[in-house]
Amino acid sequence: MRGPFVTVQQLNQLLSDGSGFYNLPTQHYNEVFPKIYIGNAFVAHNPMRLQKLGVTHVLNVAEGTSFMHVNTSPEFYAGTGITYHGIPANDTEDFNLSAFFEEGVDFIDKGLAHHNGKVYVHCREGYSRSPTMVVAYLMIRHKMDARQALATVRQKREIGPNDGFLRQLCQLNEKLAKEGKLNGEVGKTKTK
Repeated sequence: MRGPFVTVQQLNQLLSDGSGFYNLPTQHYNEVFPKIYIGNAFVAHNPMRLQKLGVTHVLNVAEGTSFMHVNTSPEFYAGTGITYHGIPANDTEDFNLSAFFEEGVDFIDKGLAHHNGKVYVHCREGYSRSPTMVVAYLMIRHKMDARQALATVRQKREIGPNDGFLRQLCQLNEKLAKEGKLNGEVGKTKTK
């Protein structure tokens, strides 16, 4: 079993293509875990498309009015049957996204517990902020270590959380490991 220490460098290796290159998302959205979608502002601004997808809950991890943000709100989705929650995160290395992990994770939980619930988690590009939140969700609720959770999302979508966010996921990994809240099979491949 590997220890609770995961480095930003190890996580970046999982994200790049082996020669140090990162790919931008090729789709507007991807289902990265059953009933959890990560996507961009384009789809977030299209309630009809979300309804067609069966989305019941939208988590905007880039709420705000600047060019870095996506200006949606509960009012934006009024009358659509979609439940909205916003987190005013910046995609900068010094932004403390981990302060919002519990809030975001609880909202995703609520969405999935909803009858036929599907959750659309987005930021501007669906590349840094929203994937970080979904990785935190997989770590906190599914007891995955940071590498497992990141690899799970990366298999379904091209992502690239900034190093500050990766550092926060490393710290979360350490905290959960100390509390005994990560799977004991960390680092081992599970056989059926």
